[in-house]
Amino acid sequence: MSKHKKIMTAGEVRRTLERLAFEIIERHDPSCHLAIVGIQRRGAELATRLKALIDARGQCDVPLGKLDINLYRDDWTTREVQPQVGPSEIAFSLAEKNVILVDDVLFSGRTIRAALEALLDYGRPKRVELLVLIDRRGHRELPIQADYVGKRVHTEPGERVDVAVAELDGEDGVLLME
Repeated sequence: MSKHKKIMTAGEVRRTLERLAFEIIERHDPSCHLAIVGIQRRGAELATRLKALIDARGQCDVPLGKLDINLYRDDWTTREVQPQVGPSEIAFSLAEKNVILVDDVLFSGRTIRAALEALLDYGRPKRVELLVLIDRRGHRELPIQADYVGKRVHTEPGERVDVAVAELDGEDGVLLME
């Protein structure tokens, strides 16, 4: 039986997303050249919430996309189970947009590498910034870092961070699993 420790409650997740939305608004002028793209599964749910927070305080309707990166993974030939490729939903060009790429956990950097490659299928963004709810420090395999971080968590290699979102899991929270 694995042990777990709650590292973020539902209230902390909500407040963290509000803070991150304000950070995005502060860094970007109201020119509406901003787009938000969430990495499927939980990053997409977090991106939807961020869009609502930014739209409520901003001066424009920020386009929202959802990105499936399974086809772009660099480990699918070494996995026992073949990845299930799902749909990406980006109904706008990323050309000349400042894209906020959203994911739940940043660990090795490989998911973000795949996402960056997948984004290019939708146009060449002016800039891509990375937002993550949890940054697991010390385990990078690629030189990738987040521009916006909800919480930095120091973990051991054998540990796992699970992000739960109400839309998929019934409640919000973040657990550190041994």
